[in-house]
Amino acid sequence: MLLEQRGMELCQLQSENSNNKAKKNRRRSKKSTPSIVQLLYQTCKEVFANGGAGVIPSPQDVERVRFVLDSLKPEDVGLTQDMPYFKEIEKKGTPRIAYLHVYECDKFSIGIFCLPPSGVIPLHNHPGMTVFSKLLFGSMHIKSYDWVTNAPQITQENLKDSQMLAVQPPGTRLAKVNTDSVFTAPNTSILYPAAGGNMHCFTAMTSCAVLDVLGPPYSDKEGRHCMYYRDVRCASISGDAVPLPLPLPVNERENYAWLEEKEKPQNFVVVGALYRGPQVIEE
Repeated sequence: MLLEQRGMELCQLQSENSNNKAKKNRRRSKKSTPSIVQLLYQTCKEVFANGGAGVIPSPQDVERVRFVLDSLKPEDVGLTQDMPYFKEIEKKGTPRIAYLHVYECDKFSIGIFCLPPSGVIPLHNHPGMTVFSKLLFGSMHIKSYDWVTNAPQITQENLKDSQMLAVQPPGTRLAKVNTDSVFTAPNTSILYPAAGGNMHCFTAMTSCAVLDVLGPPYSDKEGRHCMYYRDVRCASISGDAVPLPLPLPVNERENYAWLEEKEKPQNFVVVGALYRGPQVIEE
């Protein structure tokens, strides 16, 4: 009996030790599992390691970043739609935009823009950057442009029809519309230094949040300034306007616009807010 009792006690002790080890392993496993924000940081660190202005990641690396962003949800970055950033305040003018700083280094940056209904991020550029924008929730209208760099030359045949010519207002540059649509979350879009809609404008149809990854980030020191633009629709020749040597058929004219640099709009106000999601641990 004593031997049997001793044996039972040893079995119980071994079982308890096994359970304790299993619990410790589970706790250790939980501690070692990075947040999706940390995973995004690690992925961007690798993807943009050798990057710089005008350097586009490989298609495989672009998909790596997109895959992480596609999996990211508002709660992963500490956001809920009832936060004050997203509430509509009755007052004249464009509502303020809140910006949550997640991480930035000289290779890339991660941040979140929080827009109340009717919030607008005006038309601006991303010089030399590859940009990933993840719409976390809500819906927004996006209008984007790319510069026209390979315009067809004017010919004698085109000269015969003045309506085929676009008129260039002074101080402008021709751009072609890339996107002009309403997007609903979840949605990840990508733009490149010279394609994909490098210059874009966001207008919130509902309260919404968009997470941006910029590679590389803006840098006044390195000449990557954020420029703002006013878009002017293409028109036919009239008055003293000087025609640009570019044939634009009437049915395609709405796909082009003249962009004019302008100062940052006074009614565009971005305020910094506290990021409440998982913190990035630099490695």
